[in-house]
Amino acid sequence: MPRLAVLIVAAGKGERSGLSRPKQYEYLAGTPMLRRTVEAFRSHPVQVVIGPGQEDLAAAALAGLALPAPVPGGATRQESVRLGLEALAAGPDGPPDFVLIHDAARPFVSAGTIAAVAQALEKGARGALPMLAVADTLRRRESAGWSTVARDNLFRAQTPQGFAFGDILAAHRAHAGTAVTDDMALAELAGIAVEHVEGDERNLKLTTKEDFVLANALLSTGETRTAMGYDAHRFTEGDHVWLCGIQVPHDHGLLGHSDADAGLHALTDALLGCIGAGDIGQHFPPTDERWKGASSDKFLAHAASLIAEKGGQVIHCDVTLICERPKVGPYRQAMRARIAEILGLDIDRVSVKATTTEGMGYTGRREGLAAQAVATVRLPA
Repeated sequence: MPRLAVLIVAAGKGERSGLSRPKQYEYLAGTPMLRRTVEAFRSHPVQVVIGPGQEDLAAAALAGLALPAPVPGGATRQESVRLGLEALAAGPDGPPDFVLIHDAARPFVSAGTIAAVAQALEKGARGALPMLAVADTLRRRESAGWSTVARDNLFRAQTPQGFAFGDILAAHRAHAGTAVTDDMALAELAGIAVEHVEGDERNLKLTTKEDFVLANALLSTGETRTAMGYDAHRFTEGDHVWLCGIQVPHDHGLLGHSDADAGLHALTDALLGCIGAGDIGQHFPPTDERWKGASSDKFLAHAASLIAEKGGQVIHCDVTLICERPKVGPYRQAMRARIAEILGLDIDRVSVKATTTEGMGYTGRREGLAAQAVATVRLPA
């Protein structure tokens, strides 16, 4: 089976955007743009290339995602791509068969566009490029004024641009000193045949402040869904419990096949409910030994990935822990921060509360604890 990897180029300074930080780390409806772009490729191995000094920004934007360490880029996009390709070639599994090279500034790339480029490569193309015909009238500025450019046979190139890995790495090595605008131009210099696939108008490249205003407006449209989740676990012998991703000291443990984190289990079910994807037991059966003692952050990240695959976004979540003990208050902020990290949210979009049942029922008798969660998700129209 051919192996395909994705290289996401996020090494630029984004100075034309006029924003307070490099544009790839700017928030779009509460989520860093780089994270949105990476999540569009969740079904493939992803390597990110970042700019010098952007390590902390990248770590915050990509927190909770299972990715290799970002590769430091170079002074130009071309050099950054080459360094990323070299990193893929030296990876633990060796070089992939194919690579998709994508700009971090295109966060709305669709699964259909990704699949079209990948399928072209799998069918034998050495290079594949998504393109759209130019629809606007074009004008060229000249010394004597302006002239109209015929738009017949003019197309706009997008990313991801896909290649046979060995071909594009060799092209970058051979033409390292040649300035080109994208990898397809470099491939053509190297004589790599290119196949064109249909692009997507939604696959916008965000450059200016106005682009970000438009992007946020697009993200505000669509359908908003809310769902609930509930979970409970019995106390057993132990000296700590896991709640909302945080280890909390206690004179008991919680009985469960995984780490029995009722807070994350309830929130996972709420997210799955927003997209009609069943419940946590269907995705991670308690009869499967792979999940024995598993950390529940894996379950929550999986639910978030299913939402991202549909082009959706988690916009808010609220967890209520129901127990007499342990006391949640001292750990509340850490719990909020951990959930925000897993889901890639601003912490103000995450709420964790606690209550008791005033001594009534199994939680009142301190036989166990429970959690309920509500999540809100926005899905594209």
